Amino acid sequence: MTGVIHLLVGTTKGAFVLSSADREGWKVSGPHCDGWTINHMTGDPATGTLWAGGGGDWSGAGVFRSDDGGQSWDLSKLSTGQMDQWAANDPEFAAMVGWTDRPAPFGDTLHSVWSLHHAHGVLWAGVKPGTLLQSTDGGATWATNDAFATFPERENWSPGAAGLTLHTIVTAPDDPAKIWLGISAAGVFASEDGGESWDRRNRMSNAEACAGHDHPAAPRGGETGHCVHNMVRAPGSDLLYQQNHHGVWRSRDGGRHWDDITAGLPSTFGFPIAVHPNDPLTLWTVPLNGDTAGRFPPGASAAVWRSQDGGESWVAQREGLPQENCFFTVLRQAMTTDRRAQAGVYFGTNSGSIFASRDAGESWDEIARHLPTVLSVDAVEMA
Repeated sequence: MTGVIHLLVGTTKGAFVLSSADREGWKVSGPHCDGWTINHMTGDPATGTLWAGGGGDWSGAGVFRSDDGGQSWDLSKLSTGQMDQWAANDPEFAAMVGWTDRPAPFGDTLHSVWSLHHAHGVLWAGVKPGTLLQSTDGGATWATNDAFATFPERENWSPGAAGLTLHTIVTAPDDPAKIWLGISAAGVFASEDGGESWDRRNRMSNAEACAGHDHPAAPRGGETGHCVHNMVRAPGSDLLYQQNHHGVWRSRDGGRHWDDITAGLPSTFGFPIAVHPNDPLTLWTVPLNGDTAGRFPPGASAAVWRSQDGGESWVAQREGLPQENCFFTVLRQAMTTDRRAQAGVYFGTNSGSIFASRDAGESWDEIARHLPTVLSVDAVEMA
């Protein structure tokens, strides 16, 4: 049985929900979440609950929850921002912006929520700077994961350009004990006891032959570049893929060793990566021309690159995508798939477009345009 696919789109000006039962004629609702910057969204198909996380200097960090498909949202505020400081001391300003004095259990220590993941009855949140939170009541209350908060030598972690962002949370559907995290620019971390303890997993499979590199985000010292941009887990295994600041990588053993699978792609730089929901060897990525070269598709010609053999070879998929004067960027969480047998693939751009493919990337349609900058796209199907 199939239901309605909801694309959950986080933007710099709130959350949007695109809905369609047949993956045609998409209906757009939004902006939601009071115009907050929404870095990531997720949903629970079993209950229909949606969550949106974000924030920033002005608002502080928070997670919104909707139990009616996105029609209304309730905020669980995690930290305070500049608006709270101003409003608390200026009643006229507070009235002007409609400010409500909400509890903020983490004071001013958190900047923004960057990732959300719901699995095995737990809602996880990755927060800048480098913090992992968890909720067992659907996001009403939150607790810090203490084992990760006290990880050895975390004071030496270097932030990426966007700060020390915990942007990726991955779990194993069949094993609640297994969790993987991606942090820019601290690397990949994993737990096999439900978050009670953690270890780093950045070792290259050919570590002994590694002689280093002259790029600060590139592999060196036997490890992948610590600036991991996004990471996904293939279905039915501990096969992981990551798009790094300096290449695309595959791990066959849950991140203990990483193979470089960049060969065949037009560049080493990019942000998102997505894997087929039913085929662990099929994956997609969107290469960009380089860190300091503009961060747009090589040759200003858009393409999604697909591999059907686990990254051993790559093919460009261009039909329906702009092939001239294309200067958009696809950010780290702005690509996803649905869970149907003939997988739909979706991505959003910083120029406000959403592209969709109903045939695993063979062809593309622009299903929304003129949205704010798209920061994330996720898909959830509900009855």
